[in-house]
Amino acid sequence: MKILGMVLIGLGIVGLVYQGITYTRSRETVKLGPIGVTAERKETIPIPPVVGALAIVAGVVLVVKAKKT
Repeated sequence: MKILGMVLIGLGIVGLVYQGITYTRSRETVKLGPIGVTAERKETIPIPPVVGALAIVAGVVLVVKAKKT
């Protein structure tokens, strides 16, 4: 449980710092015979700060609980 708590704390901090996951998506826009044109578009999946804060709190609770037992 202690390791899971530390992982949650780490993920919560990363979530608060970056506030989203950005990735690049390639899409074929035009295809004329053997010639194709692709467009790359950056998309972001937002992570609300509340989720990061909840992960930190849950991680701290797990670490404290593991130390008591």
